[in-house]
Amino acid sequence: MFFDAFGTDSFLLLTALLLFSGVLVAKFSSRWGIPALILFIMVGMAFGSEGLGIVYFSDAGTAQVIGVFALVIILFEGGLHTKWGTVRAVAVPSLSLATLGVLITSLIVGLAAYLLFELSWLESFLFGAIVGSTDAAAVFAALKERNIKAKMGATLEAESGTNDPMAVFLTLSLIELITAEQPSFWMLIPTFFLQMGLGLIIGLALGKLASLSINRIKLDSSALYPIFSVAFALATYSITAFSGGSGFLGVYVAALVIGNSELTYRYSIFQFNEGFAWMAQILMFVILGLYVFPSELFTAAIMVNGILLSIVLILIARPIAVFLSMITMNYSTKEKLFISWAGLRGAVPIVLATFPIVEGLQNSQALFNLVFFVVLTSALVQGSTISLVAKKMNLVGPKKDIPHHSIELISMGKAKAEMIQYQTNAESAVVGKKLHEVSFPNRANISAIIRNNEVITPYGETEIKAGDFLYILVEDKYKEQLKKTLEQRVQKSEQLMKEKDASS
Repeated sequence: MFFDAFGTDSFLLLTALLLFSGVLVAKFSSRWGIPALILFIMVGMAFGSEGLGIVYFSDAGTAQVIGVFALVIILFEGGLHTKWGTVRAVAVPSLSLATLGVLITSLIVGLAAYLLFELSWLESFLFGAIVGSTDAAAVFAALKERNIKAKMGATLEAESGTNDPMAVFLTLSLIELITAEQPSFWMLIPTFFLQMGLGLIIGLALGKLASLSINRIKLDSSALYPIFSVAFALATYSITAFSGGSGFLGVYVAALVIGNSELTYRYSIFQFNEGFAWMAQILMFVILGLYVFPSELFTAAIMVNGILLSIVLILIARPIAVFLSMITMNYSTKEKLFISWAGLRGAVPIVLATFPIVEGLQNSQALFNLVFFVVLTSALVQGSTISLVAKKMNLVGPKKDIPHHSIELISMGKAKAEMIQYQTNAESAVVGKKLHEVSFPNRANISAIIRNNEVITPYGETEIKAGDFLYILVEDKYKEQLKKTLEQRVQKSEQLMKEKDASS
């Protein structure tokens, strides 16, 4: 085992060094224009036996377990931050890309692999299935702070969050067909619908249960709520998988439900999961970097064949899959081309490539190295040019308004009170009014205003402006009343504007 090679003190020091390295390369990733996953993998290679020689790691089973765990955390965090109102508008094209798109990509890449290598048809399509899906970790990280048009960003994020189950299904099914004495292709169809159906149903049910539990169970410390949410994420994956469903789909659906619900300590939960997802991402890519051996990866055969397959994947298979799976949908040619280019490969194909190794399939190690090289090529070429391609195609949206401020609160679990964040906009009825002119519900007080990343201490004569972040302290029992009041005011403002436009 990986952990047996170190004493406790050495292992903790090594973990600290890996995390330090991961955090530092993440800081410089955007500045250098290189996707973070490339740098994390390089850190793993540097610490590996063919780098500094600090760690010798060759346990595919451990790499697989760590990879699956990290993917659950990353998918959960991505789902939490996905707004249902945005995803709903692109649900059909995203699901088409996540199912039909993955299947078409897998078939075309599998055909290319069959023509290039001495592999059977099943082994070739296994390679296609492994690299057939885009990667949630890579896509979420690539789009998080880039000002891509909302429609494009939502489509890509929803696709990457929901296409992992299809890739996992195809990969495991093909491995089963290769190893079975009497393979049955017809059994794959009902199995597919069973896995997707159970993933959707269990994800919805446990997501709703998690939301109710977080809101109704009063914990002594606010720090326990984020841990509670992670426990639901892991439980959702396990319960769904044990039931024969798609665990990844279940986690993403549950996160969508939780993230779009009113939650106690919402921001603590979100901030914790964002940090935890970063740690999971660092750990996963570093471990995968440790597992690969550069002397086996960067051989002439792997590099030449990997480049050829990358060209097929990026320039042929992915565009054909996008255009066919979105043939009747309201997307322009430029938008489809951008979606084709932004289909990044990342951790999912590498983790899936460990499954044939664990099963002991023939040529599995060579298959892993080939997948690894294709992922590196995709991440480096596509990931570093997303912003440039979006700009050239005029698909750049307004700059994302990401608040970098935060307000830390002492746990108020026993006091049954919560701090609500509300951002005003030009249509908010409270904009232009002074605080003493606004009638908030009883027991609701504005504690702070953030304007242009500066804290403003509110008092009666303070005027509310568009873009202000209002932090309102309210007792739990008045929270719904405050929410309705804010929504009514916005609706009232919009109605007055419509009436004014109609009269003019």
